[in-house]
Amino acid sequence: MLKRTLVVDAALAVVVAPAARAGSHKDIVDTAVAAGSFKTLATALQAAGLVDTLKGAGPFTVFAPTDEAFAKIPKADLDALIADKAKLTKVLTYHVVPGKVMAADVTKLKEAKTVEGQMVRIDASNGVKINGANVVKADVEASNGVIHVIDSVILPE
Repeated sequence: MLKRTLVVDAALAVVVAPAARAGSHKDIVDTAVAAGSFKTLATALQAAGLVDTLKGAGPFTVFAPTDEAFAKIPKADLDALIADKAKLTKVLTYHVVPGKVMAADVTKLKEAKTVEGQMVRIDASNGVKINGANVVKADVEASNGVIHVIDSVILPE
């Protein structure tokens, strides 16, 4: 009887453990930091004072530029942007849409209103582009939303 109970318990653990882990995702900031390719974004979020916001309840959809995306901006311009908290906040919140918008839903949209207040253009005719930036990885889930990785920094008007 004990052997049978152990086998059943082990089988349940295999079935239940992945479901339990699925609900224990890290928040958007911790997910981005753990990925290792968003160091500049993490630095910018810290400089703008937005870390606590993106660690909050959400849900948020973040179009997250990689370090390579930030590297496309000349260093002097990037340094100036990071030093200007108001402008930096405007740029970063332009990358965030309220709610959790998964890729299947993004592809049905032509535009979305950002936390910054302006709209981003969405083009799903050949891959997915947000204001011309390519979504290179979609649906990176976090406990408080979703990240779609983009290859360029998008700028509000």
